[in-house]
Amino acid sequence: MEEFVLFLLTFLFIFLLYQILFVVPYKKSMNKKEKVKRELLEITYLKSRYSLDFDKLSYNQLLQLCAITSSLDMAIAVTVVSFIDSFLWEIIVGFVVIVLLIFISYHLIYLFYKKKGMVKNGKHK
Repeated sequence: MEEFVLFLLTFLFIFLLYQILFVVPYKKSMNKKEKVKRELLEITYLKSRYSLDFDKLSYNQLLQLCAITSSLDMAIAVTVVSFIDSFLWEIIVGFVVIVLLIFISYHLIYLFYKKKGMVKNGKHK
């Protein structure tokens, strides 16, 4: 039960940070008809690696999906690392777990958008 509470609190904390730092400023800039200067690294990765068609998809939806996915990835990594006692092993396992989770989860996002037909030419590099 303690691990579930840790997972839930980590997820909510990171998700709220994403909302405050990225989603809310984007929505405010859309009201002013100006573009946000900074773009999430996750969106840049999806754009360059998988050639998402930003003319077809909703940027706000992608921003929310990236916030949920990144929060979930980090919460899972923190929960997994909490089972390890040695600090050195926590760092090593945490790094491996977070890298694997990021690649897997953003590939799943690509597959989701590919199924909806929102990828240029249906292929990625």
